[in-house]
Amino acid sequence: MALLLNNDDMKRVLTAQMTREALQVAYRDLVSGEAVCRPRIDLRIPTSSPGQCYQWGTMEGGSTAGYFAIRMKSDVVYEQEYLGVRTQEKFAGRPGLFCGLILLTRIDTGEPVALINDGYLQHLRVAADGAIGTDVMARKGPAALGMLGSGGMARAHVEALMQVREIKRIRVHSPTSENCLRFAEEMAEKYGVETEALDDPRQVYRGADILAACTDSALPVIRGAWLEPGMHVVSVGGRPDSAARARFDRTLRLGSAPAPVGRPELATADEYLAYLARPDDPLWADQRFGKDAVVTGYGDHVLLADIMRGQAQGRTADEQITYSERGNIQGAQFYSVAAVAYEAAVKRGIGRELPAEWFLQDIRD
Repeated sequence: MALLLNNDDMKRVLTAQMTREALQVAYRDLVSGEAVCRPRIDLRIPTSSPGQCYQWGTMEGGSTAGYFAIRMKSDVVYEQEYLGVRTQEKFAGRPGLFCGLILLTRIDTGEPVALINDGYLQHLRVAADGAIGTDVMARKGPAALGMLGSGGMARAHVEALMQVREIKRIRVHSPTSENCLRFAEEMAEKYGVETEALDDPRQVYRGADILAACTDSALPVIRGAWLEPGMHVVSVGGRPDSAARARFDRTLRLGSAPAPVGRPELATADEYLAYLARPDDPLWADQRFGKDAVVTGYGDHVLLADIMRGQAQGRTADEQITYSERGNIQGAQFYSVAAVAYEAAVKRGIGRELPAEWFLQDIRD
């Protein structure tokens, strides 16, 4: 039997702490060679609707610990202007619905053991990355948190960051004032922390020890001119602008996918690789998602692997402006977090059982 686990199931079995600990194990396994993954790959096809493209994205990984997973996303993607901000939007079926699935298999038998909606898990695993990077790179002690964005990803980041630093104050800005106010009220009530919703994004930077950008902006939102000495920066969407990249004194990269066997020249630091149908279509020139994959890594670059080996340090001075990024190891994240969530669901009898014969066949492929 395999388990079908939806987002409500994930909320019952998966916690921010479990997610962070699973990722830390996966990163150690990547360093030791016990785990493997590949970069995210997107295929994009123009649709019959102007300005919209179909995007299929996958990332995969597994380890000798026993599990493999592929995460699959099926979206119609487009950009729009909203309250003066250019955002990237997506849907599957109709606006408000999304298709993201994780297929988890057991490496000793090859059989599928779970099919998981990726929404809740996705928020927790991205936020856990932010917390791991913050723990290594941010200044020690109580911290003021500046938030750009007030959606589900922002909420997950607050919870994750609370585990690695004592957050003494939160200031938040997002284009929709109602959402921003709701977020501030919720965070203040849930965590007992002074939280202020601000109309001016510039004010979010003032006095912040940690700046987290959790937005769907298609354009950079982290302004280099506004960064302050000693700040640590986390970005999910709305990347740093060129001035911010120039001001990062030290950048932590959590990892890089290995090169294919025997083809070291194919190793890449790109966060993702994209392939286009109808490559000369004007759609790709007009949209952010149609451009080349972004090569990450800014400032004085340090790898988490080197820190784990005792060969490097994270932050080396309190006044440094630091930045942490995932790299292109998303595949390792999904197998590791999906595995702990699946095992927790089995122990608690959560999820719907799917017959094995739905996945297996007697014709050799």
